[in-house]
Amino acid sequence: MTEIDVHYNTSDKLRHACRLLRKAVLGAGAQVVVQGPAPLLDALDEALWLFSPADFIAHCKADAPVHVRGRSPVVLGLAEGDAPSHRQVMLNLGVDLPAGFERFERLIDVVGLDDAERLAGRNRWRHYADRGYAITRHDVGARTAQAADAA
Repeated sequence: MTEIDVHYNTSDKLRHACRLLRKAVLGAGAQVVVQGPAPLLDALDEALWLFSPADFIAHCKADAPVHVRGRSPVVLGLAEGDAPSHRQVMLNLGVDLPAGFERFERLIDVVGLDDAERLAGRNRWRHYADRGYAITRHDVGARTAQAADAA
């Protein structure tokens, strides 16, 4: 059954996604499919190029040729009707329930601070919980506040 991690109270979803991808790919050697609206995936594509000069995270978009997608540890999006080249990790940056998440070993669901986004996140949480998925919560806002207090 898919392991689900929900990262909520995220003030900067792009930066948080970059950190999660660095940890998953460079730290654990995982392969990740990132789901979300096209404009956000375009912004993430750019952010990954600028994130850390010492830690490049290889990635491609869902419309890249099949052989490129198969070799990229991070694929931004999933083309309609396309099967992923792996089933390790899905990172959801969107407000909708990510289609096909149950085929992955792990889902990381990121929820921002906007009221509508938080409501959508609660609805996704209920969906996961109603189907018996174990959910691990990560309050990103609390960690950010603790780091600021320590400084």
